Amino acid sequence: MTVLIVKPNKEPILTEIENTLKTMQTIVEGNIEALYPFEDEIALVCNEEGKLLGLPLNRALYDTEGNMYEIIAGTFIVCGLGEENFDSLSPDLIEKFGKRFLNPEYFFF
Repeated sequence: MTVLIVKPNKEPILTEIENTLKTMQTIVEGNIEALYPFEDEIALVCNEEGKLLGLPLNRALYDTEGNMYEIIAGTFIVCGLGEENFDSLSPDLIEKFGKRFLNPEYFFF
């Protein structure tokens, strides 16, 4: 399936991956968790224990008013949603989320 892989401090990479649990776990370096923070038919698939494991902070999620409410730690996958499973991203969603996650973010606390 066609997805975007978003690594910390890097631009998203458009790539083809196998639609298997093992492949996704390898990419995110552990057990997966799917987040659905957007109205679009996409999922962000990340390491469910990324912060606990101390993976590098990657990208933030913001509410409709621009307030940050979450930071994803570690590499994550942006994929489409099929009727029962993850699916390829459409060209429109590739463009939209490629731009959305184009610029790496740096976090200071």
